[in-house]
Amino acid sequence: MAAATQVAKTLTNTDAEMNPVLYDRIFFGASVIDGTGAAAIVADVALLADRIAAIGTLTPGTGRVEIAAQGLVLAPGFIDVHTHDDLELIRNPAMLAKLSQGVTTVITGNCGISAAPADLNAPPPDPMNLLGQQAEFAYRSFAEYAKALQQAKPGVNTAALVGHTTLRHAVMTDLSKAATPKQQLKMQQQLRQSLEQGALGLSSGLAYHNAIAAPSAELAVVGAPLAEFDAIYTSHLRSEFAAIIPALAEAADLGLHLKVPVVISHLKCAGMANWGRAGEVLEFIGKRAAKQHFCCDCYPYSASSSTLDLKQVTADFEIFITWSEPYPAMAGQTLAQIAASWQLPLLETAARLMPAGAVYHGMSETDVQQFLSYPPTMIGSDGLPCDPHPHPRLWGAFPRVLGHYSRDLQLFSLSQAIHKMTGLSAQNFKLAQRGSIKVGNFADLVLFDAEKIKDNADFVQPFAQAEGIVQVYVNGGLAFDGGMACPDRHGRFLAHQPQR
Repeated sequence: MAAATQVAKTLTNTDAEMNPVLYDRIFFGASVIDGTGAAAIVADVALLADRIAAIGTLTPGTGRVEIAAQGLVLAPGFIDVHTHDDLELIRNPAMLAKLSQGVTTVITGNCGISAAPADLNAPPPDPMNLLGQQAEFAYRSFAEYAKALQQAKPGVNTAALVGHTTLRHAVMTDLSKAATPKQQLKMQQQLRQSLEQGALGLSSGLAYHNAIAAPSAELAVVGAPLAEFDAIYTSHLRSEFAAIIPALAEAADLGLHLKVPVVISHLKCAGMANWGRAGEVLEFIGKRAAKQHFCCDCYPYSASSSTLDLKQVTADFEIFITWSEPYPAMAGQTLAQIAASWQLPLLETAARLMPAGAVYHGMSETDVQQFLSYPPTMIGSDGLPCDPHPHPRLWGAFPRVLGHYSRDLQLFSLSQAIHKMTGLSAQNFKLAQRGSIKVGNFADLVLFDAEKIKDNADFVQPFAQAEGIVQVYVNGGLAFDGGMACPDRHGRFLAHQPQR
């Protein structure tokens, strides 16, 4: 299929009188998949300023820029609901890794770690070190972070959660313990202030060393303001291994107590002993979803990536080291290879490498496909932009869902795939007037070739750009074209507005 042809018009007075220009841009003859899950329709779509202005059969000559989009899919811009782009948006605001996938909005502050509120006087603790260096954590309030985003004006929209571990670090000196009642109230006050300043909700990362000591009662106190602000709670579960069902129950029970929606982050059955439990996990989620707002996101790979964790060290599957502070030269090898060269056991080798980053090939592809196929599952990349050898999900997650899983494996239709990364995401993360192609909605759009879309990033070449994305629009402005991010950036900070 041919790429879109863009035709800019210079109108004479006579032309304007005969056929007045009504729109800034018109896509003619696109296969429109609107993000609701409905099947594609062939239609023309017009934009005016930052909004979708008309859908239907439109008149040539009524748009300042007209695009022949026959044979291409026009979809809502993809919403990456699980990112760690908190500081990357300011560090590298072009955001090519996201725009080249068709992503127009990112959710930051996941897994209990966020850029704000934080003012570090020492290197960031694990896993806050996934986000950036000490000097980059310069936002003592959520409002300061939001202001920095607005000044950077990144290429994509941003909505942000506040991390529980970040709050803990702001008020505690020993993160290996539960917070005292006084510390819990300080965290609650910081969360309340952040919600007043536009935060989307609270995230936790209870599996990590610096949060695992926090009991549910601590989160119940800290998260008490969430319902008042129509906010949400997302959780990197306390366990994704054998204890996954109790961990899911803990998150669901906390949501019931707080009276807020719950999103389970990067749902998985981790570790070889846990493979094959996807059906059991989804049965539990379905039962709880029948009585409360309880949903999940997932990335389309059978390998995870995070900091190196001694609890996850095993010989059952490959562990690839992506960085190491004390031994940077060891990056780019497997843990087993390093252990052999050092003539040490795996666990001792891992301990010497830390702090470090790792890719864990610890999931069953069958489980991953079951989680992806579950209709309420959203798509999130969980990419780590600071990693010198990142997991390929950073550059490939969304095209991989559309190409590999939808088109090639036919796990779900193209309309269902797009719903998982647009309308469903906007609904669960309370992003008003985004996520669907509808008159009056913001014009976040992606134009792509459904036959050619393909992720190229892999574990050897993780920075490879995907194929098949023709153009991306953010708030009506052209953001990605011809394989490149456009110089004008149109992203906005999306302050959460409670629906009272």
